[in-house]
Amino acid sequence: MSTLWLHARLAIAIAVMFALIYGFITLIAYLLGFAYPLSLAIFAFLIMLIQYITGPKIVEMSMRVRYIKREENPRLYDMVERLSGAAGIPMPKVGISRIQVPNAFAFGRSRKDGRVCVTEGLLKRVNDEELEAVLGHEISHLRHRDMVVITTLSVVPLICYIIFWSFLWGRGRRDEGAIIAIIAFFLYMLSNLIVLYVSRIREYYADYGSVELTGKPYALASALYRITLDSSRIDKRELKKVEGAKAFLATDPSTARRDVADLRKADLNLDGHLDMYEVEKFAKEAKVTTTDKILEIFSSHPNMVDRIKKLASVK
Repeated sequence: MSTLWLHARLAIAIAVMFALIYGFITLIAYLLGFAYPLSLAIFAFLIMLIQYITGPKIVEMSMRVRYIKREENPRLYDMVERLSGAAGIPMPKVGISRIQVPNAFAFGRSRKDGRVCVTEGLLKRVNDEELEAVLGHEISHLRHRDMVVITTLSVVPLICYIIFWSFLWGRGRRDEGAIIAIIAFFLYMLSNLIVLYVSRIREYYADYGSVELTGKPYALASALYRITLDSSRIDKRELKKVEGAKAFLATDPSTARRDVADLRKADLNLDGHLDMYEVEKFAKEAKVTTTDKILEIFSSHPNMVDRIKKLASVK
């Protein structure tokens, strides 16, 4: 899968999403008489604006982020500085999340407002090559500005859900209200699936971005395996601490115990890391089943076997 095809799929998904919401507003205009859609558009804009302004602070608080300077962790800070320079973006804030679940995430309102964070658990469990690969993945999110895209798109299901509940309880004329409520619920379900689809594309896109910045696809594959392996051993109470922010993370900790069953087959020497030979052998032999593909539809992250297979194919 090329980055050009990923970019095209992302553009198509965004176009479909906004076509849906535009069509829905037009339907409301037809059924209710052109007065309500303007207030709906204003309402949607306000929700989007509030989410845009408050989003970074919510992520910081939920993930217990503390920003650092170079002298506090030269290893981490220097990697972020070097990779952001290679990506051609402003130096982001560097943060450490006081959470033991191994992972990383990037967020912010723009490239200039970018923040790249790792958890304490990640710093303890990966080597330098793996850490650099994960940071390359997160910096690629900032480079592609996809955190703004996913934030904007995630407002659409929320609006559809609010409209569904509003008209379900009789807002507007009875027949028209029932029709709008039914369509709103259908669009809520459909738009949620589109948001998840876009989220998966952005993860593939960031994987490719990491390889472009580091030239080490096998290091990222090893890092993904290491994160999944260690996340599968974390207590469920600790995993709940990142549940609300898992869409921002490099992997989905909630599926780690399921994913690791397949990924363990790649670790031939059982050292907890993957080398080039192990990744290539696993990519040739591993299969993504129909069940895996169905489960992926309802996930914010791509199937882990498929991610590693795609990384192995990058030249």
